[in-house]
Amino acid sequence: MDKPRSSVFPWVAANLGEILVALAVAAGIFMLLLALRALLLQTGKRIGPHQPLAGVFTSVVRKTRMWFMAALAIQTVQGYVHPPQDVSKTIVFLFTVAAALQAAIWTRALVLGLIERRTIGPDSDAASLTSAMGIIRLLVSAAVFAIAAVVVLDNLGVNVTGLVAGLGIGGIAIGLAAQGIFSDLFAALSIIFDKPFRVGDTITYQGKEGPVTGKVEQIGLKSTRIRALTGELRIIGNTQLLAQEVTSYVGRASYRFQLPFGVIYQTDPDTLARIPALVRAEVERGGHRYINAWLKAFGPSSIDFDFLFEVEDSDAGRANKALEAVALGVLRTFTANGIEFAYPTQTTFTAAPDGTMIMPYPDGRPATPQGKPAG
Repeated sequence: MDKPRSSVFPWVAANLGEILVALAVAAGIFMLLLALRALLLQTGKRIGPHQPLAGVFTSVVRKTRMWFMAALAIQTVQGYVHPPQDVSKTIVFLFTVAAALQAAIWTRALVLGLIERRTIGPDSDAASLTSAMGIIRLLVSAAVFAIAAVVVLDNLGVNVTGLVAGLGIGGIAIGLAAQGIFSDLFAALSIIFDKPFRVGDTITYQGKEGPVTGKVEQIGLKSTRIRALTGELRIIGNTQLLAQEVTSYVGRASYRFQLPFGVIYQTDPDTLARIPALVRAEVERGGHRYINAWLKAFGPSSIDFDFLFEVEDSDAGRANKALEAVALGVLRTFTANGIEFAYPTQTTFTAAPDGTMIMPYPDGRPATPQGKPAG
């Protein structure tokens, strides 16, 4: 304690005037930094509605701490008064600590601001990945402040090589232990930035029992919850969901349906020619857009038709109900016009060795219950 006192107090006594001037200049720099921060905040608020990143910039500037500005002001003027080595080292160390912590705070605010802008921005759903954001904040905070701590310890003269190696090994161990969680977390981040779908979108994905169509209700840290059109809630991991092809119906104004059917071969050609007009009438009766209907093929047990129509509705549930209404209308129209739908059938004919057809009944008529031909 005697050595610092012997060097500090004589320096203060000999340079009191310069020290007071330096402190006044430091106070002026501090006030200037405060005014600059206020000006930047005001500018950010003014240009915020026109610049998407203005909110992130304002958030970063707002995180500028007064103790950092004070340390910066003192560090700026210390060369003017030529302090003793002990005082100079103390000022440099305190400024290094303040700068490292301030840089960590700025980095955290910038990274989280960019992520939150993509999550709850004007073109995103505020409910997307709200649970994941808590984990993201924790991971970002741990990373930036760990780096700041390493910088501070290095300036204290501590050998940080072993510490960095230990942190690396610990990070690998944690990563291996929580591989599934981190995989789903990164998939969740992919959903944030790539936006293949959002809460409220209707999508189709491949489930265990076949294609599943439903509305996205929640995107979480590990899984996504989808309300299927049949009513049940499907829960699927984010990694599993993004590993397959996902069909999104967002932004579509209409649904186009293809409805194939077949009629029996006993249908006469004139009736076959009327079928497209009958189908068109049913489509237009429901207020939908008829596209086309045509005789497609002669199948093994049916004359096959196909027709296309479009439902101008963005909701998948209502569009499917419209498809049902059109299908039932076609069924009623065909019933009223004596048109029969075909189904797989097979007729067996028996022939003699010479090729002559053998009728199943002696006189070509089915037998009565008593075994006698029906008269």
